[in-house]
Amino acid sequence: MCALTIVLLVFPRTALDVLWRFNPDARLALQSFGTWSIVFMLTVGTACAFAATGLWRGAVWGIPLAVLILFANIAGDLISALVRNDYRALIGLPIGGGMIFYLVRSNAKVGNR
Repeated sequence: MCALTIVLLVFPRTALDVLWRFNPDARLALQSFGTWSIVFMLTVGTACAFAATGLWRGAVWGIPLAVLILFANIAGDLISALVRNDYRALIGLPIGGGMIFYLVRSNAKVGNR
């Protein structure tokens, strides 16, 4: 999704712009940051790729990185709900929380072996 967002930001006013209909607020927010939005999306995408790789390989740093990213996402959802009154973002709280619970619990099981 980060790569697709970057493509949409780098190549505006193309046939792909129809995809912004799913989240028009994101388009306005990201475009307002200019080039920094591309840097931000590259950072997020890279962090997620590292976390996925760490989880896949069972690396020691995989679970903590994934949990950190999920906490950041939960914080963003909470801020979005409170500041922008976008209560749809609250759906991310139980989903992220469940994922964190699963990761922490699976890490504890591995540690007990």
